[in-house]
Amino acid sequence: MEGLLSKVKGISQFFYIIAGITLTFLMFLTIADVILRLFRRPIVGTYELVAFSGAVVIGFSMAMTSWAKAHIYVDFFILKFSQKVRNIFHIATRCLGIILFLMIGWNLIRYGWYLYKTGEVSPTIQMPFYPVAYGIGISCFIQCLVLFYDIVKVFGRKNE
Repeated sequence: MEGLLSKVKGISQFFYIIAGITLTFLMFLTIADVILRLFRRPIVGTYELVAFSGAVVIGFSMAMTSWAKAHIYVDFFILKFSQKVRNIFHIATRCLGIILFLMIGWNLIRYGWYLYKTGEVSPTIQMPFYPVAYGIGISCFIQCLVLFYDIVKVFGRKNE
């Protein structure tokens, strides 16, 4: 099981690195576009590239953020219960999360296939939409694995 979990963490980190590189690209693109607009030479398609990049940054950083517990917890209500009840809440919410992200991932893959078949591209730079849909769909499946890892931690008594 540890081997599988280390692979899930590695994949999550890989996607997180891609998100970081994309965020850096997004910053430099925006700065370059603002500077070039001063000289009346804006970068064509900046709006589309920012939209695509924003989707990649959010989608690809999702799994590692969950792995590192870097998101917000609002658990003041749950902390009033015993550890056993908290574990039940933890498992139930992770199971619901797995179902949710499986559905989102599956529908994004289907939507990506539809975009590929129809040849849908962005209006200005003619960039296809389907790679972004596929990438975020795969990120949702990785998120499911991270949530499964959280459930395994409860049974291994390693959760916080």
